[in-house]
Amino acid sequence: MNHTAAPDTLPGTRTSGDTLTWLPTTIGRRLRVFAWLSFIAEVLIIGTGGAVRLTGSGLGCSEWPLCTPESLVPILEVQGVHGAIEFGNRVMTGVVGLLALAVLMLTLHVISGRRLVVRAVWFALGGIVAGIAVYVVASALDLPSAALMSAVLLLAVLVGAADSLRQTTQRRDLAVLAWVVLVGVMAQAVVGGFAVISSLNPFIVGFHYTVSLLLVCVTALFLVRLGAEPGPRAAAVPLWFSITAHVTGLALALTIIFGVLTTGSGPHSGDGEILRQGFDASILAHVHSWPGYVLAALVLVLAVSAWALRLPPRRWTLVLILAILVQVGVGVLQARTGLPPVLIGIHMVLAALSAATYTVLVTKLKKPVG
Repeated sequence: MNHTAAPDTLPGTRTSGDTLTWLPTTIGRRLRVFAWLSFIAEVLIIGTGGAVRLTGSGLGCSEWPLCTPESLVPILEVQGVHGAIEFGNRVMTGVVGLLALAVLMLTLHVISGRRLVVRAVWFALGGIVAGIAVYVVASALDLPSAALMSAVLLLAVLVGAADSLRQTTQRRDLAVLAWVVLVGVMAQAVVGGFAVISSLNPFIVGFHYTVSLLLVCVTALFLVRLGAEPGPRAAAVPLWFSITAHVTGLALALTIIFGVLTTGSGPHSGDGEILRQGFDASILAHVHSWPGYVLAALVLVLAVSAWALRLPPRRWTLVLILAILVQVGVGVLQARTGLPPVLIGIHMVLAALSAATYTVLVTKLKKPVG
């Protein structure tokens, strides 16, 4: 996912006291590996989250953040395999969060050395202490302690992000994206908790999936920016092509939104006794397909035009065509075979990969100046 190669070493000199010897000072292999792992984990958690929903395991853990009122982990004799599946997805959330944190720490150290890393750690410690204090007080007052503690932790991360970005003078793009992923992962954990507490409200579950998809796009964009040359950028394609590409993005967004609504009205709610949105799923399935066909046509136009004019995004248009065609095929097949869970899960993951591919394509619409 590279643009014009960016220098691995950022401008400015640092003394040994400005850095931590065990962290990198350049955009090298370690940061790229963790960035790829973060992207892969964001894709995988869509798959594990889909497995929770499609196996009817959404309430396998009836509580949040605990699995049961008395236990953090599921009790096999009580929750059975559904509890194990739901708990596995929660563990995956922890993995995603740790990878996002690793990418952030590495990025901050590459940008500014130990200064931003140390400040971020102090904010984290302050947030943890404040969160524990709120949890203790809320528990004593019989208030929703877990929710309040989560809110305090999320607020601490937001304040830490604002402070960090205020002091960032180099590669602000990388810092912003790294912070967005970490904040998004923490917010997603809270949204997941609300999904359980609300007995899998289909709108909350749909929002949960949509945010996960956006995080896949952000991690893909981070990978692109790692290899991109910083500084001003200018158009690399004609105006009409750029407009068509953005209209394609609108069609993609509408397709995904109607897909989420369609799934929210279908049989796979995450639990056999959960009521759905009340919309007619068969009608929504047709409405979902309309922007999908428009999307396929627009991507075809982009691909033909890009290759005819030898435009920079031409290779990524082929990747997007492949992703969209597979998506259309899976969508038609699942509709004609009674919505088997495996195909729906594949459809969900492919939607995220399609959106990530489109994100990379859009970055190719501009090129560095000079």
